Amino acid sequence: MQTFKFLRSNTKNQFLTGLTLITLSLSPLAVSAKTIMILGDSISAGYGVDPNHAWVKLLQQRLDQHYPKQHKVVNASVSGETTSGALARLPKLLQTYKPDIVVVELGGNDALRGQPPQMIQKNLATLVQQSQKAKANVILFGMKIPPNYGKAYSTAFENNYRVVSQQYRVKLLPFFMQGIAGNRHLMQQDQIHPNNDAQKLLLDNAYPYIQKAL
Repeated sequence: MQTFKFLRSNTKNQFLTGLTLITLSLSPLAVSAKTIMILGDSISAGYGVDPNHAWVKLLQQRLDQHYPKQHKVVNASVSGETTSGALARLPKLLQTYKPDIVVVELGGNDALRGQPPQMIQKNLATLVQQSQKAKANVILFGMKIPPNYGKAYSTAFENNYRVVSQQYRVKLLPFFMQGIAGNRHLMQQDQIHPNNDAQKLLLDNAYPYIQKAL
């Protein structure tokens, strides 16, 4: 009788231990620590906004709330950055920070300078390739340009993101500025850069893709 009680108790303890391990594995706290590098232009560099309200800063704060002291955000964004400029900087960034996740938010400045869409696509593809070669999970943030550039150019530019994401099997946020671009209440006076009020919306657009990559 005592042996039976011992076996029953032992089985119950094993079950509870297994249940605890399963629960921990499903908990946000069980996610391994990641370094997330944002490779972007002025939108992610926080041009013209309070640094404490910039969406990348808010991203770190939200991650700290959901995953206390686990994930690190590195902002490698530069105002005015192009895909060519980012390509020149990327090898050293990858070596220095060894990111687990790379968010590519680029191309807008290339388009504003009238760069050929084929060149932009090639550069985006190379950014993705180099990041993947460094074992990073890549997320691509798509952009759009004003209609005055012409339908043919705008369409070719926007298609770049879809083509690259499909070719290299990376997640694509179709339009990072969704719900913000064109809304004068959410844009700075230049009508190009999002203002302070838009930063949380940028984070809300980006966060589901980054959280899934974790």
